[in-house]
Amino acid sequence: MTPHHLLPVILCGGSGTRLWPLSRETYPKQFLALSGNGVSMLQDTALRLNGLSSAIAKAPPLVVCNAEHRFLAAQQLHDAGLHGAQLVLEPMGRNTAPALTLAALAAPQQAIMLAMPADHVMTQPENLHRAVEAAWPLAQDGAMVTFGIVANRPETGYGYIQKGHPVQGGAAFGIQSFEEKPNQELAQSYVDSGNYLWNSGLFMVRADQWIKAMEALQPAMLESCRAAMAQSIRDMDFIRPHTDTFAVCPSDSIDYAVMEHLPRNDALGVPARVVPLDAGWSDLGAWDALWDVLEHDTDGNAHNGQTLAIDTRDSLLFSESRLVAAVGMDNVIVVETPDAVLVADKRCTQDVKKIVAELKAQKRSLASSHRKVHRPWGWYDSIDSGERFQVKRIVVNPGASLSLQMHHHRAEHWIVVKGTAEVTNGDKVLLLGENQSTFIPLGHIHRLKNPGKLPLEIIEVQSGSYLGEDDIVRFEDTYGRVMPATNVHKE
Repeated sequence: MTPHHLLPVILCGGSGTRLWPLSRETYPKQFLALSGNGVSMLQDTALRLNGLSSAIAKAPPLVVCNAEHRFLAAQQLHDAGLHGAQLVLEPMGRNTAPALTLAALAAPQQAIMLAMPADHVMTQPENLHRAVEAAWPLAQDGAMVTFGIVANRPETGYGYIQKGHPVQGGAAFGIQSFEEKPNQELAQSYVDSGNYLWNSGLFMVRADQWIKAMEALQPAMLESCRAAMAQSIRDMDFIRPHTDTFAVCPSDSIDYAVMEHLPRNDALGVPARVVPLDAGWSDLGAWDALWDVLEHDTDGNAHNGQTLAIDTRDSLLFSESRLVAAVGMDNVIVVETPDAVLVADKRCTQDVKKIVAELKAQKRSLASSHRKVHRPWGWYDSIDSGERFQVKRIVVNPGASLSLQMHHHRAEHWIVVKGTAEVTNGDKVLLLGENQSTFIPLGHIHRLKNPGKLPLEIIEVQSGSYLGEDDIVRFEDTYGRVMPATNVHKE
């Protein structure tokens, strides 16, 4: 990549707590299609720069995500037609400053990084393009540019940026101060002054300038990231920083670690600038924020899926699998998934994370995973279960296969519903079509593969004395997972 290409850096971390039950730890909100356009938030973020001025050469994105989400992220980028992306896999979350540092160490040093969280919504991307074009020459000259959202209400849940002197003809500003989340009265004064912007969490900076700032302001964090990347492993499009080395890295955000220090450090040579942005932005931090960005009916209700509202106002009704009906309700959130239902006062949506904390305390899997579980080869849905049996619907992507494996405590019956299955069953390899089946006895080594060009769908019936997902010994695996091993999920 030649100097001064734009490198979109998509920060794709997240724990999946505030939009529970739709978002879970194993499938957080950035992988969900929430804004009504049919694409996930990750895909929407990666496609958001389409239409940017041709004067700015743009490279394929670099995505920083949790190692556990690597195949999900890669598949969604592929499905969106985004090829050539690199994925830096964090062994564990350490907030946004280490994430951007890993990206800067993986990038050409003259690349201009545009850091974008994967869980934001922008309904007017053309305005983002104009803001990026305004920031471009500033970043080329070595500035670190953030994008301040034009505040249209006294929001107490956001940080604020106080504009300083105008630069570049008023298209951007210096930064006088950063302000923490204010109370209502102070937030109103910020909005009334017209001199404050919401802190968006979007940044543009040259990779070498970010490293320079980190050397001066966060040397321990930079050293940990450098050592982790020096010992990293490259696997296909994945870059895997060294786990133990990265584990000792301090955790902090881009704002606190670097950006808020820059206005007081002129001698560092990394000027801090802010470009105003009015692009229909939301960080979808809670269910009420999603209600804000979705279309409303004449009573102020937002709907998704099979819903019905009678004498109900200013509410969000979200259904995944069945009818959700509300009567005589005001200002509520109702979210239905196949395995959990949330009902909340719209004023209390920030407290949804307390539900997740309680579920974790009770060691219930609903905190971390859905009934439908995604895997590198496809997905499975636990349809039914009882004493000594479990029924699953399994879909395997074209050309994909499960690991070569064996179970100590259960047998399995496989019935092909759609597509063609190549089944390894002991020392036999079978080719099964629709309506055909096979039986995997307890202790038999077996594998399921889709040799066709269409998805393979089967129904699996498990029977035995123990049906836990940790009853698996893996002998071979296409996806580089540890083997043979005992695992907590079906692989």
